[in-house]
Order: sequence, then structure tokens, then C-alpha cells
Amino acid sequence: MAQPRNAIAKVVVFLAQFAFALIIVASDSLPSPVQTAPLLGSQVAVTDYAQAVAQAAAWAAAGDQPRAIAAANTHVIALARSDAQFGEALRNFDLVLPDGMPLVWALNRQLEKPLRDRVYGPTFMLRCLEATQGEAWKHAFIGGTDELLAALRAKLLERFPALQIADMYSPPFGQWPEDEDRRIIERIRQSRAQFVWLGLGCPKQELWLARNKPQLPPGVYGAVGAAFAFHAGRVKQAPAWMQRSGLEWAFRLAAEPRRLWRRYCVYNTLFVYYLALDRFRRQRSP
Repeated sequence: MAQPRNAIAKVVVFLAQFAFALIIVASDSLPSPVQTAPLLGSQVAVTDYAQAVAQAAAWAAAGDQPRAIAAANTHVIALARSDAQFGEALRNFDLVLPDGMPLVWALNRQLEKPLRDRVYGPTFMLRCLEATQGEAWKHAFIGGTDELLAALRAKLLERFPALQIADMYSPPFGQWPEDEDRRIIERIRQSRAQFVWLGLGCPKQELWLARNKPQLPPGVYGAVGAAFAFHAGRVKQAPAWMQRSGLEWAFRLAAEPRRLWRRYCVYNTLFVYYLALDRFRRQRSP
């Protein structure tokens, strides 16, 4: 009896996915194309949570190719400007979200309709999980330690009981073996996850996605950095007022100064410097 039931279950899942894909394609509520605006040489999405989640869901429903989403703060954008390899990697992403308030403020200087809020990577991940729980959608999580992933699984299932977690994998720390990329890609393929969340840290997760994108199975791939640690309850997030004020970096720097001083002191400074430089060049140009 087990085999017929498994076969029936697979048929039900396939029909549910197919029906949802038809709804997405035929619906008048298809997400409008996400507009972008240039910021220090990167194209950043002019979007909000609702549109970003709808776009990710539409890509997952289509299932025709791998789609990469980055959550970009000042560190990411300044690094893309100062490091040619990383800049090229970021250009391979299908959606670069304005993760930090300084990006929102910088973008709003060139927008007729200003953005009201950022699209914070950890919150974007949660909203995608919420939107797809109970549906025939699977999620995979790559990054962190086994202990962290176990805590994350417990927290997520407590919050989203119907969430389908297809796989959780903790890659080796330090230098990876030569076959590690192939191993991770095969795990993703076997999991049949439509959403794959990477918590490898910047710039490792962005470089990995860009390098391996041609070999990845279709799905939505989100580079969300510290989201795993936040949602597992292992790292405290900044108070809401600090996040709204663009001061989350100060909170995190105070909590982990030895690990984060370079990211925030150097790249925040570079972000401001590049903004001023580009403005000066625009003013000087005829």
C-alpha cells in the first residue's frame, strides 16, 4: 500500500504546482516588472515587500530557470563598486533588493515616487516563507552550522507549521573541497526545492551563486546573509527605531566589533565617498 500512496502523493503535489503556475500566469494580478535604478554602478530594484515577494513567487511558479536575488546594503553596493569581480557577480543577479535605509535615501534622490521603506533580506525571506506555507512549495537552506540549522528549523516550523523544508545543509567551514560546489548543486536538485536560501555571508554567497548559476536547477535563490542566525534566535536584531534610522550597522558593530569593523567602517565610508564622487562628476559634466 505504501507505494501507491506515495505515487498518489506525488501526483497531487505535481497537480497543485501546475495549478498554481496556471493561476500565476493567467491572473490579472501578475506582478508588474520590477523597475530598477542605478546606484554606484549597480542596478537596484525600486520595489517594496509585496512586489518583491510576488515576483519571487512568479519565478518559482514558472520554474524555467534559476533566479538569483541579493539583499544589498551599503557593504554590498560599495564592494560591487570597488571590486571588479564582485561587481560582475552582482550583475548576474536577477533582483538586487534595497536592503538598507541608506540605499533607499540615495535612490529616492532620483525617483519621482520615493520608496517608503527598504526590503530587508531577513524579512523578505520570512514573507516568502509565509506566502508559500501550505502550498506545494519546498524550501532548502544552505549555510551555518548543523546546530544553527536545527534551531532555525524549529523556529520556522513553530512560526509556519505548514512550511515544507526540503533540505538543510551545513557546508564545511574554511576552504571547501574541490567537489563541494557539485555536492551542493546535487543536493538542491534532489530536494526539488523551488526556493533555496543561502546564509553563507557576503561576499561568499553572492560569488557562489553567480559562479554556479548556469549549473543550478530552476528555482529562486536568495542570498540572505545573517537571516539564519537572526531567525534561529542566535543573533539579536537591532531595535526597529535603529533600523528605520539607518543605524542597524552601529548596533551590529557594537555587538561584534572584531568581526564587523572592516565591513562597516571601511565600506560605509566608501559608500558615502562614491556617492559624493558621482554627484561631483554629474555637476561637472556639461
